[in-house]
Amino acid sequence: MMGMTAEGEVRGGGAGEMPGGDTAEAWGGGTKETLVGGTVNAGAVFRRGSLVDRPAPRTAPALHAHLRALRRHGFDGAPLPVRLTPDGRERLTFVPGDVALPPLPRWALTETALASVGRLLRRLHEASAAVPVDTRADWPRDLADPVGGTLLCHNDVCPDNVVFRDGRATALIDFDLAAPGRPIWDVAMTARYWVPMLDPESAAALYPAALDAPRRLRLLADGYGLSPQDRAGLPEAVEQATAVCRAFVEARVSGGDPAYVRMLAERGGWARWDRIQTWLTTHRALFTTALMP
Repeated sequence: MMGMTAEGEVRGGGAGEMPGGDTAEAWGGGTKETLVGGTVNAGAVFRRGSLVDRPAPRTAPALHAHLRALRRHGFDGAPLPVRLTPDGRERLTFVPGDVALPPLPRWALTETALASVGRLLRRLHEASAAVPVDTRADWPRDLADPVGGTLLCHNDVCPDNVVFRDGRATALIDFDLAAPGRPIWDVAMTARYWVPMLDPESAAALYPAALDAPRRLRLLADGYGLSPQDRAGLPEAVEQATAVCRAFVEARVSGGDPAYVRMLAERGGWARWDRIQTWLTTHRALFTTALMP
């Protein structure tokens, strides 16, 4: 998570030596801040001035090249890589704006915000289509499209990873789980968080108001400009994406990751995942109808 909320939800850190062994002066001065948000890298992402320092994913060299290529093709909605450090971290430009951290604020759930997320994702995909995927990179399979594809998808467009300005999505951050896939897969993953594609009981525990899921799924698809063919396949893609996300959580819980063990317990255990999957399957026809022109 590399954004910062308008309320300044950051935790102050110490001055002086920065990760990577650089002094504050090498960073251009300013106060070191620990950026809030995310799960995997919680407490390990820092900002000083215009730069962010965070753990580098294993695909960082290929990912940095891809992000630079996106900028050359006109996509300005992502941080620019600056450098990799010897201790396995990366530096990127800080993206100013508002990030919707839990508990989610109402401004992040407006229809304007939702449609803008779809438009931003479409812009990313249009630029990515012009950038060949580095087939030599060991792209993570954690949340990747099981069908595969020729487009580098973000795969984790959750509220923590979208930067807003004036109520509209303007940038995506944290590309750690990016991997080749189909555009519809990225839309499905995004829908899980932003519609959200959750049964009412699960949604009520995380979102501040009852939301009309079929209508919101249509708004996201409209904002993205999803084709009729992909609209017909989106509900099933969401079901597949949910199953992949469950497997992702299962792997981390089995490995003893304390953050995921705690999150699973706090959110209702595996019964919640069963309930979500059943709800999605039961309402597939409703979502399909809502998506059609």
